[in-house]
Amino acid sequence: MKHSPAYRLAATVLHGFDEYRARFQQITQDASRRFRDAAWREAQQASAARINLYGEKVQDTLGRLQRTFPQDVLAYCETWREARGHYANLIGQRLDYELAETFFNSLFCSVFEHRHIRNDWMFVYSSREDAAHRSGIELCRRHAVNGDWAGAMAWALQEAPLETPFAHLERDSQLGAGLLEAQLPARLWQAVDARVELLHSVFYRNKGAYLVGRILGGGEQVPLVLPILHGEGYGEQQGGDPRLHLDTVLTETDEVSIIFSFTRAYFQVDVPVPGEFVGYLKQLMPHKPEGELYAAIGFFKHGKTEFFRALNQQVAKREERFIIAPGVRGMVMAVFVLPSFRTVFKIIKDKFDPAKEVTPAIVREKYRLVKRHDRVGRMADTQEFSNFIVRQDHFAPECLAHLLEVAPSTVSLKGDKVIIKHCYTERMMTPLNLYLEQCSADERVMVLKDYGNAIKQMAAANIFPGDMLLKNFGVTRHGRVIFYDYDEVSYLTECRFRHMPKAQQGDSYMDGGASLSIGPHDIFPEEFGPFMFANPELRALFMEQHPELFDPDYWLGLQQAIRNGRVIDVYPYRNKQRFSGTIGQLVH
Repeated sequence: MKHSPAYRLAATVLHGFDEYRARFQQITQDASRRFRDAAWREAQQASAARINLYGEKVQDTLGRLQRTFPQDVLAYCETWREARGHYANLIGQRLDYELAETFFNSLFCSVFEHRHIRNDWMFVYSSREDAAHRSGIELCRRHAVNGDWAGAMAWALQEAPLETPFAHLERDSQLGAGLLEAQLPARLWQAVDARVELLHSVFYRNKGAYLVGRILGGGEQVPLVLPILHGEGYGEQQGGDPRLHLDTVLTETDEVSIIFSFTRAYFQVDVPVPGEFVGYLKQLMPHKPEGELYAAIGFFKHGKTEFFRALNQQVAKREERFIIAPGVRGMVMAVFVLPSFRTVFKIIKDKFDPAKEVTPAIVREKYRLVKRHDRVGRMADTQEFSNFIVRQDHFAPECLAHLLEVAPSTVSLKGDKVIIKHCYTERMMTPLNLYLEQCSADERVMVLKDYGNAIKQMAAANIFPGDMLLKNFGVTRHGRVIFYDYDEVSYLTECRFRHMPKAQQGDSYMDGGASLSIGPHDIFPEEFGPFMFANPELRALFMEQHPELFDPDYWLGLQQAIRNGRVIDVYPYRNKQRFSGTIGQLVH
């Protein structure tokens, strides 16, 4: 048996997976050192390297298979049927078996070009569908409060596996306890059995380290996240304080969900048992799909597997059909939705509107850019699918007709099946232009403020959205504004921000009295207003909230800061929640 082609194929795939996991864990476990040393640029590079790692190891393993097996063996589905059984046995006792199954799927799809998707030949469904993760490994540390909440906070911080001391442990503990008193339900605050529970593993991302767990007692529980930062300026300027401080305390489920949002870079966190780890996080955020939680801790490919399985289950219910997405139709993408599934499906059109000077290849590269980049909570994560097959009767007729009309090279019919050669998926949001049509006056003020903040935070991460029209942004269920149309994104440092030249007396650029030479990367912020807002009322309000966005010098200053190597801070919680240097005060 061990000498059969199928067994050797299974063993070769598993060897490739082991190589991937070893390097993944090496990058991840080095996050504590990068945080200790305030190596922020290195942290960004490590994040991108870890994202690229999966595809690299799949390609390495594919090459090994192609060198080892004749094509007639490798491209024979029955070989993979037998290999699937051997592989399931080989990974049966592994703590990361679900990730191993996804890696097997990736190799199968690479060999068969995303065709022949059947559970007989790959793991469309897990080989251990009914088996819960019960490793016996203790994921958490625990502490009984006994009425001393400041002491519990001191325990949470002091016993964390961080190599750097806190600058003001007692102050941070008192601040944390004070915020807990204001936030916790009285029954939980006063509970005699109140206890704090935190995962042993620290979650690292950007400039922050996060302790994640929950508070239990009195028959209640709330999530608990403690964001920890270096002293202000450390790593950016000589003489900065390298010691740590607690930045805030988060106990609301929605706040914690935003920390783990699909719009943020993946955490670097040591995960001993992925399934149990995700199960624990699911208790803190019950409404967040498991696929998003896997992705949030770095396993984005398995997140895609979980997404695909959930979609199959939803489609099988036959409760509704795919329809054209509400809102203004895109010039580059055709977008459709399954309304209850909270996901949009995006297909690149065969022909773009004349105003768009991009190609399908450029669009794909832009999406890859965003995937690898720090999304700073303002750009939606995407998953990419090839040869997506759905029964024709799952589509509303007008939706299918539209897709066949605008993307005939991508969407086709074969019998009663719709075959989509390539598509992206993103979380469903309310388009900002539609939101503004139906929101209240107060909501309008808040969402426009957040719209400007989204543009600023993307710019701080060296991303310029290009097309800043309202329809290219969405509003999440938490009220956050997110950018989701990437065909014109570019690095901020590649843009050329210019002042509008002052016309000579009697000249006007608008009526042809003088000429203005404009290069492909030239951008005139003073002209943003009419471009972004047809409604003068909205335009005036936005310009009052964010006047700097219309000043070229603001953008030039950001560019210079990025070129100087500065990594600008963007926090996944509101500024008004952050502790200041003065005891008992918050930053407003």
